[in-house]
Amino acid sequence: MSFLARIFGLKPKVNYKELVEQGAIIIDVRTLAEFSSGHIKKSKNIPLESLQNKMSRFKKDTPIILCCATGMRSGAARRSLKAQGFNVYNGGGWMTLNRKLQQA
Repeated sequence: MSFLARIFGLKPKVNYKELVEQGAIIIDVRTLAEFSSGHIKKSKNIPLESLQNKMSRFKKDTPIILCCATGMRSGAARRSLKAQGFNVYNGGGWMTLNRKLQQA
């Protein structure tokens, strides 16, 4: 990573579609009611409040893409899971992530 990229916090863009094709799991950390109103096909709903108790069912080396409504809750979840050794990405808002997954 270049000097300027480190200073400004720029990271290489993540290809979420490729990650999913390689076996990444999408976890939506919104509430069940929010998830029921719309979600990414094949995503799993684990509300942020329940996430810590349910992570034992996932392998730490399996890529996990987190999403929520805006990226705030998924960002908090990413920090927590990354600290525990999980391979996690913050996909941001679920609608934006869904568009990225649909792109060719």
